[in-house]
Amino acid sequence: GTLAERCQMTAYLFYSTFLTGFVYPVIVHSVWSQNGFLSAYQEEPLWGSGMVDFAGGGVVHFTGGLTALIATYILGPRTGRFYDRRGRKLDKPKPFPGHSVALQVLGAFILWFGWYGFNAGSITTVTKDGNGKIASLAAVNTTLAAASGCVSALFTNLIIKERKTGEATFNLIRAYNGCLAGLVSITAGCAVLEPWAAIITGFIGGLLYLGVSTLLVRLRLDDAVDAIPVHMTNGVWGLISVGLLASTNRLEAVYGRSEHPGWFYSWSQGSADGTLLGIQLCGILFIGSWVTVIMLPFFLWLNYLGWFRADSLEEVVGLDISYHGQSFGSGSEERISSEYIEAYNRRKEEIMQRRGRASDPGHDSYSVEDHKDTQTDSFTQEDNGNGVVDRVIPKSEP
Repeated sequence: GTLAERCQMTAYLFYSTFLTGFVYPVIVHSVWSQNGFLSAYQEEPLWGSGMVDFAGGGVVHFTGGLTALIATYILGPRTGRFYDRRGRKLDKPKPFPGHSVALQVLGAFILWFGWYGFNAGSITTVTKDGNGKIASLAAVNTTLAAASGCVSALFTNLIIKERKTGEATFNLIRAYNGCLAGLVSITAGCAVLEPWAAIITGFIGGLLYLGVSTLLVRLRLDDAVDAIPVHMTNGVWGLISVGLLASTNRLEAVYGRSEHPGWFYSWSQGSADGTLLGIQLCGILFIGSWVTVIMLPFFLWLNYLGWFRADSLEEVVGLDISYHGQSFGSGSEERISSEYIEAYNRRKEEIMQRRGRASDPGHDSYSVEDHKDTQTDSFTQEDNGNGVVDRVIPKSEP
């Protein structure tokens, strides 16, 4: 989602395969396998505790969120988001709102519903004594954290907007992303935190989402759906919250040991034991390092080959049109200049003609040179050297 509206379909297929084939398996084995070096399920876990990530706050969300951050840094922002078509920095970033807030909210509720299976279902079975209570606690904590994150993001954003503009507005996008932030933040500790701790975790998750989302815009990193603040930031926060707030009784019920509870719990026992917090931080460093070492060179290679960024003219007319033959957004086609559509159709015809010549025995092959510095009646297209048009500039534009 982070790369939406500017990433080639080929790149999606390549990095999805690479991520699930080489990144996730190593992290899953290290954290969840009985033989994993970080696993809390080992007979003799690391530092007598092991890393606690019950449903995948780090394994799933931090991994995916960090991958998205690396990818969007290399891919660059959508055309017109932070820079104009000649690469000049805009004074104010241009918002790219989705075409239907109603569908976005519906999607958030579907995700929330699915999270009960994601979190409570991570117990894998309820036939074993005590597992039903663990699953029910996970479901309750999931609900509380989601609601808390929604409320904190909604009202904090309202207060900020009121202070800046003098007008208080309830932003639904901030509300449902705050809800998702709360869900991500509780994922790691849904079975080992008390309900009151889940409320705190979700509330802070909503605030972190707002802060990091704003920071990304200031850094001119284009996250189309705010997946980085929701998943990466709150995946990390969820792991840390376990190291701070994990309950002795809940750890005993899930993992059969409770010598190293959350740091705040150990304070109440007069020990200030930071073992679990230290392990959680080690897990964060391991996941972050593995994702970076594998995915950073991969995305650089993908970008070097020209298989990452979509053609600029295709980006302008919309990837729905270029990949699927039509636009699925309400009124989208009317909002696209007819000049762009005509230019896109002309270039498509040119490519088809060149491919026809390439199949002719008298024509050796279609080359990148055929594609470079091509011009239409209304536009100049600049090639990046990989056969992908980097920038489409109307000739009338200064």
